[in-house]
Amino acid sequence: MTEAAPPAGLGLARSEGALAGLRVIDLTRVLGGPYCTMVLSDHGAEVIKLEPPQGDEVRDWGPPFNEAGDASYFVGVNRNKRSVGLDLSKPEGREVLLRLLEGADVLVENFKPGSMERWGLGYEAVLKQRFPGLVHCRVSGFGGEGPLGGFPGYDAVLQAMTGLMSINGTEDSGPTRLGTPIVDIATGLFSTIGILMALQERARSGLGQYVDMTLHDCGMALLHPHAANYFLNGKRPRATGNPHPNLVPYSKFRTRTCEIFIAAGNDPAFRKFCDFLGLPDLAKDERFATNGARVVNREALTEVLERRFADEDGHELTRRMLAAGLPAGPVLHVDEAMAAAHTAHREMVTELGGYRGVGTPIKLSRTPGGTRAEPPRYAEHTDSVLSAHGYSEAELAALRASGVLVDARRK
Repeated sequence: MTEAAPPAGLGLARSEGALAGLRVIDLTRVLGGPYCTMVLSDHGAEVIKLEPPQGDEVRDWGPPFNEAGDASYFVGVNRNKRSVGLDLSKPEGREVLLRLLEGADVLVENFKPGSMERWGLGYEAVLKQRFPGLVHCRVSGFGGEGPLGGFPGYDAVLQAMTGLMSINGTEDSGPTRLGTPIVDIATGLFSTIGILMALQERARSGLGQYVDMTLHDCGMALLHPHAANYFLNGKRPRATGNPHPNLVPYSKFRTRTCEIFIAAGNDPAFRKFCDFLGLPDLAKDERFATNGARVVNREALTEVLERRFADEDGHELTRRMLAAGLPAGPVLHVDEAMAAAHTAHREMVTELGGYRGVGTPIKLSRTPGGTRAEPPRYAEHTDSVLSAHGYSEAELAALRASGVLVDARRK
């Protein structure tokens, strides 16, 4: 018997994955939680996404939409998962969840703190007792306690409240939201790390634990080096735009063909940079000889470099700089970055069927991860998932009749 040909595509998983055998029940929506569970699924975890009757709301965050009517916002962070439509507001729906948690390793949810407890599904009172090996990760805005405990949180609000907006932009623009939802994504990544830590400890103790993740804390954790500068000098960090607050030259410059970014991280690198540009005396100028001096005389150095780069082809110049061991690169638009040759070489665009997305950045030699399945349609896997957990056709029909199982989103 011949083996089936592997599916055609790009950036696909070529092994069961480092997390094969791990079962994750995913009650998350929007971005932070779904990003976490996608990372786990890329590397072999079985992720069962339980969606409420209205579905994950980001299915509607478009255009653009795919042929199934799901927005790019949903498509981008939900590959490899299986979707079950379940109404947890009904007691019978919560019983389905408890049945699915039998044999599960991880529960990830981002309900408002207190919701699981009101449903009789709190970690300390119920889940810890019934499933002692379960790792329960909650993603919330501010946690359940403290002055802001229980309040809702969204990425941009937390960018504002943690100081991230205040250091982004320029003095003229004022505090500016980062273009990517960096707090949500960072929370997803930190949540992944927390879950894996808890699983590593469980291998020793046999016990699960509660992983308390907040957008607030993860946003604060992104404030390097600005928080470190503040702790040391007591001065309020200010927005500097593209230039680095501690390093010069570490900024964007204009060339004849495009903008480029230059990063000279230390004094030897700056001397090598000046030699490469045919400006060896620049590194001997007392205004620029040390990084501390260059930070003070940033504007004067910028004027010199802008003149030097004015007639250069930025793409060709930065390629030569990289070849010489000098960190530099052209400022690319998203479409240009996706089409770059090195992007293809690193499999950072993944394709399967009608799905295209950003590939996994985690490259493992023996157990490489990647795309395994397209993002699910709403409730696409309800029958297959529940049948695998022992539900009969009659039970499934009864759950549908009572409105616990939902096959089409309620608008």
